[in-house]
Amino acid sequence: QVQLVESGGGSVQAGDSLKLSCSASGGTFSAYAMAWFRQVPGKEREFVADISWSLGMTNYADSVKGRFTISREATKTAVYLQMNSLKPEDTGVYYCAADSHGWGLPYEWNHWGQGTQVTVSS
Repeated sequence: QVQLVESGGGSVQAGDSLKLSCSASGGTFSAYAMAWFRQVPGKEREFVADISWSLGMTNYADSVKGRFTISREATKTAVYLQMNSLKPEDTGVYYCAADSHGWGLPYEWNHWGQGTQVTVSS
């Protein structure tokens, strides 16, 4: 059973940076795309960024454009999220997701990690 495992969360001050990592364990699969989502208590999980595996094409939520960068490491089936200029509103649990179906757009996130907490204080 493939599992996605996130790491790199923590508590930081506004303006600081963090880098989140996510890698697949427990088996192998072909990821056609991977993404980061985040959620705060009482709110819907929201999209942050995604990246296509073959071409490395990226998409970002407007709220993080210019501050966050998603990247991938194909040999490890790993995805990263470099977060700069963090704001208190970036606080939440960050989840990694993968589309292993490859049925095209929109992506279908059929694998999810357990999440890692990011807390940004002012």
